[in-house]
Amino acid sequence: MEKSKVYFTDLRTVPGNDLLTKLEKLIRKAGIADVDFEGKFTAIKIHFGEPGNMAYIRPNYAARVVDVIRSLGGKVFLTDSNTLYTGGRSNAVDHLDAAMENGFNRIGAHADVIIADGLKGTNYKEVPSGGYYCPSPKIGAAIADADIVISMNHFKGHEQSGFGGALKNLGMGSASVGGKLELHSSSQPCINVDNCIGCRICEKYCRHDAVKVVDRKAVIDYTKCVGCGQCVAVCQKDAAVVKDYETSEMLNRKIAEYAYAVVNGKPSFHISFIMNVSPNCDCWNHNDAALVPDIGIAASFDPVALDQACADMVVAAPSLKGNAIADKDHDHECGCGHHHHKGEDKFRIVHPDTNWQSGLEYGEKIGLGCREYELIKV
Repeated sequence: MEKSKVYFTDLRTVPGNDLLTKLEKLIRKAGIADVDFEGKFTAIKIHFGEPGNMAYIRPNYAARVVDVIRSLGGKVFLTDSNTLYTGGRSNAVDHLDAAMENGFNRIGAHADVIIADGLKGTNYKEVPSGGYYCPSPKIGAAIADADIVISMNHFKGHEQSGFGGALKNLGMGSASVGGKLELHSSSQPCINVDNCIGCRICEKYCRHDAVKVVDRKAVIDYTKCVGCGQCVAVCQKDAAVVKDYETSEMLNRKIAEYAYAVVNGKPSFHISFIMNVSPNCDCWNHNDAALVPDIGIAASFDPVALDQACADMVVAAPSLKGNAIADKDHDHECGCGHHHHKGEDKFRIVHPDTNWQSGLEYGEKIGLGCREYELIKV
């Protein structure tokens, strides 16, 4: 199999060659202009930042990518899907507020925001993909309907998948709320009766007549429930919840299948920012200290190769002081002020029960991309 090309630029700058200029040079060198954007609806899939979490990609970077795509004729918009949990981005109203607060708007990012799966996370399309685990991924409609998908990924650790990069941004991030339930759990949702107030919103929105309120508490009829997650999507009291979580390996395989559904049959291009490499998911309302120094920006048409390259760079980098790696007592301080961990898998140190390799191996198996890559420095 031919190696995929991954383009990379470090974060060193000189007058006239600032980081935004370097980003544009990177994506142009990587071939973004080879995509036919003329008149095409182009979704930039990006995480707008959970309120309180400061590790999100700065909107300035998004603005430069928007400008490039618009100069090539694309009808570009910024997008993400709502979250499965109750938080600052679990519905479109709060999600848009979070995006606006963090600068993802016409002023800060030069484009409008569309929440991909609608007001309550129920606006999705089932995209038949031939997947073994998820045959018809539930993809936010705005992403499913887009002609072209561009992913802008913050590369960081993740407590369930090991790390989050292009595959997770595409797969988990594009899934509707019900899709996220399918990714996270092999079982149907359940009701936390202590939180249930009997408001009947889950009963109203259940498409399969599986939820009824009895004595002011919701009850799920599992002979009718298909596990679509709509009750989880619409519940604002954290009463309809995920019952059991998947293993890391299974989650990563499902994410790969969802990512495949997002990009299959349409042009896609992927940019990863290896900065603020925090240990946990960006969906938390806080971000912990970075695991490694900021490394750079990478881009590729191949999301599997891109994730592999980013992971390899984090593995090769030294760890920093005062972070979750130090908490694991794996550190051995050296005279330069860093800790020795060059060549060690930082994500497995912090999250020993995860297996990020499984997602890339499976992504390669299903034709999403190739783990073998050529790193081209720009």
